[in-house]
Amino acid sequence: MNEKRKLFIHGYKNGLPIGAGYFAVAVSLGIAARDYGFSALQGFLASLFTYASAGQYMAFNLYNVGGTLIQLIILTIIINARYILMGFALNQRMPEGTPLGTRMLVCTCITDEIFGITIARRGAPSPYYTFGALIAAVPLWALGTATGISMGNILPVSIVSALSVALFGMFIASIIPEGRKDKAILAAIFASFAFSYAFAKLPVISEISSGNRTILLTVLISSVFAALFPRTEGGSDEN
Repeated sequence: MNEKRKLFIHGYKNGLPIGAGYFAVAVSLGIAARDYGFSALQGFLASLFTYASAGQYMAFNLYNVGGTLIQLIILTIIINARYILMGFALNQRMPEGTPLGTRMLVCTCITDEIFGITIARRGAPSPYYTFGALIAAVPLWALGTATGISMGNILPVSIVSALSVALFGMFIASIIPEGRKDKAILAAIFASFAFSYAFAKLPVISEISSGNRTILLTVLISSVFAALFPRTEGGSDEN
């Protein structure tokens, strides 16, 4: 088995638990989409080609109130602006000589969780690992949306909510192992939790959208820890 295929299969296996969490969250999205008049096929295709939870909630609601395409584009950029930062981070760590088309394709695969497991791997990120994770996770997201549209009322709200916790557990599982290996990363993780909670409660700042708060926190915390714990190109501490 060649290296590219091994990486793809590895990414696919790691993407399956993410997909299971996506399925549960997408059921709730599907219930909302059904209320706005979407069919199961429309919801499936929308999720298959978009795979953005907050972005899709916004898009479905905008469709319901008769919003324009320009409004949809602008709001999507604002809500998902954090993925620009994630794309920069992945692009900087990709092997030298990676074609531009491959880099752009990897950036279209980014979700919070797929970025988390891709960036957490030692060494340069592999596009094939990311592609495998996407192929495993996104169809389950789309299927969950269609399921929510078709039979969301059959599932009690408490069960849907409980299943949705699995996605957050998966995301935590992708970052904690790195924190156990590196105290600086662990400190950054806990700082992120603490400041995220504080920003959600503080006056004025709490009125900023969650996506923009995430961008602000990402830039601030990563800048502080990059200054306090600089690393060489090889990944070791400067000192």
